[in-house]
Amino acid sequence: MTGLRPSSTTGRPRLVATDLDGTLLHSDGTVTDRSRAVLAELDALGVPVVFTTGRPVRWMEELWDHVGGHGLAICSNGGIVYDVAQRRVRDVRAVPRQAALTVAEQVRSAIPGTTFAIEHAEGWATEPGFPSHPDDHTERPQGSLADIYRDDVAKLLAVHRSMDPEEFWRQVEATVGEVVTTTWSSTFALVEISAAGVTKATTLAMLAAEMGVGPDEVIAFGDMPNDLAMLQWAGTSYAMANAHQSVLDLAEHVAPPHDEDGVASVLTEVFGLGE
Repeated sequence: MTGLRPSSTTGRPRLVATDLDGTLLHSDGTVTDRSRAVLAELDALGVPVVFTTGRPVRWMEELWDHVGGHGLAICSNGGIVYDVAQRRVRDVRAVPRQAALTVAEQVRSAIPGTTFAIEHAEGWATEPGFPSHPDDHTERPQGSLADIYRDDVAKLLAVHRSMDPEEFWRQVEATVGEVVTTTWSSTFALVEISAAGVTKATTLAMLAAEMGVGPDEVIAFGDMPNDLAMLQWAGTSYAMANAHQSVLDLAEHVAPPHDEDGVASVLTEVFGLGE
């Protein structure tokens, strides 16, 4: 992060990392006035807040102003670093083409009926039959995976229309988990596939190192399995009360539910805001 060094707050974290859906955002996808005010106070204190989300960049436009003018965001589960001030993709940790095509072939063989899509720096594209998310109104090219693939693919998506979500993830992980990173954060059978070693945690660690911040100086919030690595890496970790059981089991602390502004509540206490 160019020129940014978090201010020292003795005994307090120097960097905040928070997931969005199910964590900072309410169920309707909004940032409340209370959460917005807390983020603004942290910005004024010089404490960076990094959004760490599975969301693609195109789903973030209405949220950028809440990061602070100097902020960075981690999108696509660590696959993209977005420079908010410049409104541009800064880094893409891409899934190599041959790795993705091989993984898709192996998953299709092991789990017939799987279809794929790609998330890239400028949008997305899908195989025919891949479902569209109700919030996604962006035009999507369609074709075979080989035809739609690009050099800047940050995430490969695999979906199955009839399997149980957790069982689908377990089978995909068992099939290709040694060559790519698999995770999930949806309520249906969608597996999110990143390049080997790419997670919210590894990309956050890279950004924290640029800022001179160690893991012990980071406080992180999450609610779903794609947050596990980040919560394990951060010195202080919070699962939301509404989190998946695996997240509740791992995190050091539990925050109030996202619909009760749990992130804002914890940050207010930790940083002594409003005193």
